[in-house]
Amino acid sequence: MSATHPQLVLSGMQPTNTLHLGNYLGALKNWVRMQNEMPCLFCVVDMHALTQDSGYAKADDVRRATREVTAAYIAAGVEPARTPIFAQSAVAQHAELAWIFNCVARLGWLDRMTQFKEKSGKHKERSSVGLYTYPVLMAADILVYKATHVPVGEDQKQHLELARDIAQKFNNDFGVPDFFPLPEPVITGPATRVMSLRDGTKKMSKTEESDNSRINLTDSAEVIAQKIRKAKTDPLPLPADKKEFEGRPEAENLINIYAALADTTAATVMGEFGGRQFSEFKNALADLTVAKIAPIADGMRRLLADEAELDRILKESATKARAIAAPIMAEVKRVVGFVS
Repeated sequence: MSATHPQLVLSGMQPTNTLHLGNYLGALKNWVRMQNEMPCLFCVVDMHALTQDSGYAKADDVRRATREVTAAYIAAGVEPARTPIFAQSAVAQHAELAWIFNCVARLGWLDRMTQFKEKSGKHKERSSVGLYTYPVLMAADILVYKATHVPVGEDQKQHLELARDIAQKFNNDFGVPDFFPLPEPVITGPATRVMSLRDGTKKMSKTEESDNSRINLTDSAEVIAQKIRKAKTDPLPLPADKKEFEGRPEAENLINIYAALADTTAATVMGEFGGRQFSEFKNALADLTVAKIAPIADGMRRLLADEAELDRILKESATKARAIAAPIMAEVKRVVGFVS
């Protein structure tokens, strides 16, 4: 990482459906910690949300979900007074830079993006152009602030590698070495990939049909405990070491969740619970999950009761974000030859 680029974290989540335990353990929990370590910007990527099926892309849905995600950020511990929380669409420079990057990126690079293949399925010709160029907009989200660090899950790591490729090619094409940094991925924690409570081989998802497959950040304490106790397991005692994880994805998932919530390691959890019955462990996991997640749900409810205050936070934060992005975008335009 070049010393010419001050450390800055950028990340965001789509305002689609309700956030869940996987979002908290894989992202939010780490964001709260990172805001104490270096400057951070966290956005609600509402422009990316439009790449979903058109049935979702309704104005009221986008606005409601944007406020809900904002409330989740704050309730989890992100402090907007020092860490701006803003809607991606409120900073026009994201879209401006995305077009320039569309002209830098290459079709072959995008053709290799596995997420597009997964989301488009067998009928990719029916997918939106936005879904195809999603990673280019993601690169613009990061580089319009010259962010140096991006917390990402494994499923987004390929997109970050593309952002690095785009940054490098822009720097080379326009003869501006080190203009954009090459952002580094930040992947932390024992449960960055939280799996479904109904199938330990599948990632916990906002779109899974069964609500019992996930712990929503809006779930009550009673519902959280019920879902944990109903989580799929196997008839064997709890594993005592990692060698016993083989063929037991649900056991591994629950242990990793406990470890992440307790800020400890899976080995420590197995040292305490290994050899015991799942019923006993689930009671302890339910109590721990309720203690960590129920306060977030309560905080979200309080915040969502005052939409005007959430909108004020988003507007004020967007002003701060634009103050960073605007001069960078002005310099990009000069570099590529636009007349201002």
